[in-house]
Amino acid sequence: MKVKDLMTKDVATLNAEDSVEQAAKMMKEHNIGSVPVCDGENVIGIITDRDIALRSVAEGENVKNQKVREVMSSNPVLANPDMDVHDAARIMSERQIRRLPVVDKSNIVGIVSLGDLAVEQQLKDNAEEALSEISEPSSPMM
Repeated sequence: MKVKDLMTKDVATLNAEDSVEQAAKMMKEHNIGSVPVCDGENVIGIITDRDIALRSVAEGENVKNQKVREVMSSNPVLANPDMDVHDAARIMSERQIRRLPVVDKSNIVGIVSLGDLAVEQQLKDNAEEALSEISEPSSPMM
């Protein structure tokens, strides 16, 4: 099975100059935990709810004025629509990420998540394995 068979095709995106507040509102509106950041259709980063919590709120930043580019993760791991879903699950597991923007010829065409893999019966084991790797606890820094 290919990534294009499971991916969400209607993807909300932001640009690097949008505010962190706009990013959070978009996540709330669409009930999502991450948003690809694009320059046109080209993915240049990804911003997650965790990025907002740790790099903005926990630092006492003003989310109305802070730009997405200051908080996003640059050079995100990307998938391609013809990639095998098992390879996507392996990448998620190895890189400890839950979502992969999907690009075709540098243009965003979708996003595939660990949840997309988990709902497919034949991929359930891959999703469970990836989640256990992603969710591996780390010791808190005190």
